[in-house]
Amino acid sequence: MTDLTLYRNIGIFAHVDAGKTTTTERILKLTGKIHKIGEVHDGAATTDFMEQEQERGITIQSAATTCFWKDHRFNIIDTPGHVDFTIEVYRSLKVLDGGVGVFCGSGGVEPQSETNWRYANESEVARIIYVNKLDRMGADFYRVVDQVKNVLGANPLVMVLPIGIEDDFVGVVDLLTEKAWIWDDSGDPMKYELTDVPEDMVEQVAEYREQLIETALEQDDDLMMAYLEEGEEPSIDDLKRCIRKGTINLDFFPTFAGSSFKNKGVQLILDAVVDYLPNPTEVKPQPEVDLEGHETGEYAIVDPDRPLRALAFKIMDDRFGALTFTRVYSGRMKKGDTILNTYTGKTERVGRLVEMHADERKELDSAQAGDIVALVGLKNTQTGHTLCDPNNPATLEPMVFPDPVISIAIAPKDKGSAEKLGIALNKMMQEDPSFRVETDEESGETIIKGMGELHLDIKVDILRRTHGIEVEVGKPQVAYRETITKRVEDSYTHKKQTGGSGQFAKIDYVIEPGEQNSGFEFESKVTGGNVPREFWPAVEKGFASSMERGTLAGFPLLDVKVTLMDGAFHAVDSSAVAYEIAAKAAYRQSVPKAGPQLLEPIMKVDVFTPDDNVGDVIGDLNRRRAMVQGQEASSTGVRVKADAPLSEMFGYIGDLRTMTSGRGQFSMEFSHYAPCPANVAEAVIKEVKEREANK
Repeated sequence: MTDLTLYRNIGIFAHVDAGKTTTTERILKLTGKIHKIGEVHDGAATTDFMEQEQERGITIQSAATTCFWKDHRFNIIDTPGHVDFTIEVYRSLKVLDGGVGVFCGSGGVEPQSETNWRYANESEVARIIYVNKLDRMGADFYRVVDQVKNVLGANPLVMVLPIGIEDDFVGVVDLLTEKAWIWDDSGDPMKYELTDVPEDMVEQVAEYREQLIETALEQDDDLMMAYLEEGEEPSIDDLKRCIRKGTINLDFFPTFAGSSFKNKGVQLILDAVVDYLPNPTEVKPQPEVDLEGHETGEYAIVDPDRPLRALAFKIMDDRFGALTFTRVYSGRMKKGDTILNTYTGKTERVGRLVEMHADERKELDSAQAGDIVALVGLKNTQTGHTLCDPNNPATLEPMVFPDPVISIAIAPKDKGSAEKLGIALNKMMQEDPSFRVETDEESGETIIKGMGELHLDIKVDILRRTHGIEVEVGKPQVAYRETITKRVEDSYTHKKQTGGSGQFAKIDYVIEPGEQNSGFEFESKVTGGNVPREFWPAVEKGFASSMERGTLAGFPLLDVKVTLMDGAFHAVDSSAVAYEIAAKAAYRQSVPKAGPQLLEPIMKVDVFTPDDNVGDVIGDLNRRRAMVQGQEASSTGVRVKADAPLSEMFGYIGDLRTMTSGRGQFSMEFSHYAPCPANVAEAVIKEVKEREANK
């Protein structure tokens, strides 16, 4: 199959529990890929194949699968909804051409949907919206559509209206054809009938259809003129063409309704993917970059006859070895080909090519532009690396991953497992770029870092089950940072005279607080050659390397500006090394005078609670030093939004469940760093010093 217009690379993304995996299962059933539907709550869903996923009923890894609908080939990626695994969503969006954003009919636009939507906007991915779970208590299609407008700032184009709601939800009216799709209660997605619009909905359907036509025709001036001046209604094909154009331009998002669990409304989603989401050739091609990451002005145009350009977006280890999931942007690759990894500069041999269906695989001989396949046998390729034609190399824009905010120390229970632990952690780091491992040089402890408690919890679980290593887990540590609050002008002279040539460097400098989120900035205002220009980088390097360890408690220093004002040099004894040593000593001398301050990570917390417990939840958040930003009532409870320090949020889910008799939920993601109150900072510094004293 080489006709790229028949390809759709799509992802399904949403908040936890909006029904992504269930929707994916229904799509696979409808397209004939599976014959028995697996349910998430029974732990039998096809794309949730990790033991941890089946037990917890959540998706952790994005799973890829391929199926066919109306002669079109769908490569579908089911992504996790939980905030700790946002990275999976981010990297999936990077390689997809279109997406289906699933929203819960009663929960509406939830916090994780906002994050995923923001990622999709950044990646410029065309989407359709699917309001799921309309059979649930408290479901309200029109409220969710309003939230998409107000909370996400997006423009939903309503394509269907639900017939009935909650227990009475039976089907939808398709506004384009003005036909009602009504399913029976057998749960068989194929048992439906097409009838006329129910009488009590005729006016509403007419009103929404008019809005649909007017919005769609904004894409085509000629049709718009004919419609406004002569009242000439466009044909359905013309309308579909306009809707497709607007969807691909991100002007609006076609919005559908249904209940995946009850098998109602999924066919219309599949039709919409074919009709409105772009094929690989209709998407803005990926920019190519040089080694520094600057765009070169060249693009990886989707065309099988151009040189090979592919992006490895996920690495998964299974019983057959490492699988490298790859999106081919241009060119072709065959089994046995030698390809170049531009990040490592080494060539790799493609041992085998497979098409994945969750954890089953089908062998392929070759892949071409537009395909998403898994390669077996690559040795040194990691997430975000570009694979290309060795005779015509280029690099695609790499992925940027967030820094971890929480860390814990782990140690193997028996000494013999230490080597096994190292190998297992290395594999896990390759699979998940938001998971980091470090060894504390002084204590020799192994520290694992991640995006949240659940993230690290699952990593420890994978170590135990998949790799058979029992580990002891320390207390979670927060990734604090340090900064300075005052401007300091200072001078430092480094002199060392031993027989022969000595070392000499003198620098006069200013250390001051930088702009928020500016990191480390360095500037030189030296004139007249008192510090020769070739030594400026050495001064910068000395200060920059010192920023890794703050003077209060050894946490990295943020948002500092150093300006080299003046200095002196010696014609024989000055060297780059001497200036670097001077800068390091100057850092230790001046930062303690600059009002150093401890910063703590602040999380954006979103708590859902039943009405009766709002007071308790807010009181508890206040005790945790949280700043409550606002609350929104919904039909099923109240959402409280707050900013809270991470250090106070450990074990929060247990307390929240106790307060709300198990009905509360929350999600949080990193927001920013803020100064620690003095008493908290003192306790943290004291703890760090005690820990160092015990080593």
